[in-house]
Amino acid sequence: MTPTLTSIPRPPLELLAPAKNLDFGIQALEHGADAVYIGGPSFGARHAAGNSVADIERLALRAHRYHARVYVALNTLLYDDELATAERLCHQLYEAGADALIVQDMGLLELDLPPLALHASTQTDNRSADKVRFLEQVGFSQVVLARELTLEQIKAIAQQTSSTLEFFIHGALCVSYSGQCYISQAQTGRSANRGECAQLCRLPYTLEDSAGQSLGAAQHLMSLKDMNQSANLDALIDAGITSFKIEGRLKDLGYVKNVTAYYRQALDRILEQCPELGRASGGHSTFSFTPDPDKSFNRGATDYFVRGRQADIGSWKSPKFCGTPIGAVRAIGRQSLTLDTNADLANGDGLCFFNRQQQLVGFRINRVAGAELFPAQMPEGLEVGSRLMRNGDRRFEQLLEKPSAERRIALDLTLSSNAEGLVLDLVDEDGIGARVAIADAKEPARQPEHALAALESGLRKLGTTHFVARRVLLTLDQPYFVSAATLNGLRRAAVEQLENARRAAYCRPLRATPQQPTPRYPLTALSYLGNVSNRLARAFYQRHGVTAIAPAFETERPSGPSSLMITRHCLRYSLGQCPKQGKPTLKGALTLVGDHQQRYQLHFDCKRCEMHVIGA
Repeated sequence: MTPTLTSIPRPPLELLAPAKNLDFGIQALEHGADAVYIGGPSFGARHAAGNSVADIERLALRAHRYHARVYVALNTLLYDDELATAERLCHQLYEAGADALIVQDMGLLELDLPPLALHASTQTDNRSADKVRFLEQVGFSQVVLARELTLEQIKAIAQQTSSTLEFFIHGALCVSYSGQCYISQAQTGRSANRGECAQLCRLPYTLEDSAGQSLGAAQHLMSLKDMNQSANLDALIDAGITSFKIEGRLKDLGYVKNVTAYYRQALDRILEQCPELGRASGGHSTFSFTPDPDKSFNRGATDYFVRGRQADIGSWKSPKFCGTPIGAVRAIGRQSLTLDTNADLANGDGLCFFNRQQQLVGFRINRVAGAELFPAQMPEGLEVGSRLMRNGDRRFEQLLEKPSAERRIALDLTLSSNAEGLVLDLVDEDGIGARVAIADAKEPARQPEHALAALESGLRKLGTTHFVARRVLLTLDQPYFVSAATLNGLRRAAVEQLENARRAAYCRPLRATPQQPTPRYPLTALSYLGNVSNRLARAFYQRHGVTAIAPAFETERPSGPSSLMITRHCLRYSLGQCPKQGKPTLKGALTLVGDHQQRYQLHFDCKRCEMHVIGA
């Protein structure tokens, strides 16, 4: 499918990949990312993925070589005693060359910030055109939309704002609206809004009715499959998305390489059909493997609500990586098993199965002998007929453990002659050029054809630079012999000059100027759901017309039962009990019960198609 383009100018398409650290960020760039997002030393919404300012500076230098960008996640809620530190960090990140800050806490906008572009984190709960338009008016140039939106909702927002719209296209899904989940804070003191989520949504729960009867065995009822929008990229472009975000700042390096490469190829196919869309950075990546997201960690795939509500969005049996089915056990020996399968298995593959208790059991294969497999240790609970899945493809993993991508910027090289000597002109794919001349290098060639071939071959030797020769033109008044040393020096000098020209041509995006008069926030009152955790955030909202402001859940817990999660995932709908679809058989209130007897009342807001998980 080819996107249906309008006449309205659109930003170039951006593939945005996660970077746990400097090395991950470099590999994301090599595998085709137009931008990477990374946590700084503190205040990023992944507590275990912090990085030094020095490493961010090194990453920015690497990214800017391709005119790619580095966005720093500074997207936790801040307390009053952290504001001064956050302000200093913002200036340090600006000096380090970061291209934008990803922000949740509006108190940051009351600080003396450097002119860095601001992106509104998905933690700011961006579900409506009013909200997105307000964020644009106060200085945000890019907004990460809520994952729960449909194509129609995205399109309606795009029609009412000029902000760049960013959307998650792959990776883990939070079951609650981002920024609206407090269950971890309530039960463990670890705040999701502070980057310390305990992931209680991935635990098993039973569902009870008003009579206290359990509706089946414990399952991971709040655990969702992972997002995969690869089939909807064209439609998302049509709806107004131009930044395509991959989740995964805590995922392993193989995941970052594989998934980034997969979406790079998918977006490139669209760009080939619609070159007028444009790409947000330069260079072309080639890969030594065939990208396949099914081979990296996932909980199964869903496109969530983009195409409307679906019942089968949950990963209820397990929140772990189960992999792909490969066959059933035909026989079991003392130290081996025989499998009915067409899969090409290898020594070191990881396999798993569900035992009779529906628990996921995993094991590694030491040796493969045809259909007979020899595990490192025979797994308990394996039976004849057990259906196996492969969640570790050792051959694929080995490909990703090696250098697996190379990104090069295409160059046209023209060698010409003048009265003084030779001139080498370089023009890259972005139209940036460099020229180097050398005098007294013209020696008429005794073997013209051989000399011309040697000149072309020598000019193409761009070696370990990040350039590749697209075309080499020789516009000489006659064939000349040029020594290899002279030609190499000419080429190296021209490449160095071009690198300097590319650095000079790169322009960092700057912070947008807030609109005047001061825009009004869409609401005049904020409950704890507004996440106001410091005095400057309170001042920000007051300045924009909010008159009643409750403190954040993290600073003052509400009295009595509260919504600890608000989610579009509806258990009644997934169980076929939605009143809009027919007459439900479940009666009375429903309660989630955890392993340690935590009890959460479920409230169903059918008008908004939302489920609230209520707890103390």
